[in-house]
Amino acid sequence: MSEPDKSIAETPAAPAERPMGLPPGYDGLGEARRLLRAIRTGALATIDHKTGYPFASLVTVATDYDGTPLLLMSQLSAHTRNLDADSRASILLSQGGKGDPLAHPRLTVVGRAVKQTDPEVRARVRARFLARLPKAALYADFGDFGFWRLELEAGHLNGGFAKAADYEGRQLLTDVSDAQDLLAAEAGAVAHMNEDHIEALSLYATRLGGEPDGRWRATGLDPDGMDLMAGDLTARVTFPTRVTGPGDLRSVLVELAKQARER
Repeated sequence: MSEPDKSIAETPAAPAERPMGLPPGYDGLGEARRLLRAIRTGALATIDHKTGYPFASLVTVATDYDGTPLLLMSQLSAHTRNLDADSRASILLSQGGKGDPLAHPRLTVVGRAVKQTDPEVRARVRARFLARLPKAALYADFGDFGFWRLELEAGHLNGGFAKAADYEGRQLLTDVSDAQDLLAAEAGAVAHMNEDHIEALSLYATRLGGEPDGRWRATGLDPDGMDLMAGDLTARVTFPTRVTGPGDLRSVLVELAKQARER
């Protein structure tokens, strides 16, 4: 009898694949979109233009009206030079927290980074970015700095153990095609909320968002919700119905304040 082929017999069995999936009742897409809006720092992965190896660096992140990630980067940075050679990139947005880091939700988004050179677009992106990350105003207008958008192609959510899902880029974004009236009124609406409705903003963050007490203020809004911050803390308030104009916004904010006070 011939001896068994040791190259086969001694090969360890491959581990069983664990299929991705979401438990019943878990809103994976909602969680992915929340992370996209709420997290202000991330690990940016680019392709090293010299070696071809992945290159990871820490960046600050804001979002455009539709949720597209916005970056402010120096031309002197290695990751910017990498993007000049190959625009493909990904960003890991991780919530973090106490205990096991892998038990907390995180989102990886993938796409192509595009530098914003059109003056009108750059002005809009600049305003959105600095509203979310005001300390960046110290260097935002230096000659070597520029604003970039990561045009999303895909996203991968890991919400913790047994909570994983893949999404197309378009699924993560907010449709703003019919919301021009709202976007035109955003700056005024945000300023009004921050000047006259501090109590309501605090209620949104603490009672609807589950965040700790703090001096919460609005930093931006879009048809799907409002972004808030208090120092290093951030919160995302999701609207119960889609908002496309100032009148709709007023009604929704009044209803949310009522819900928050009842909790």
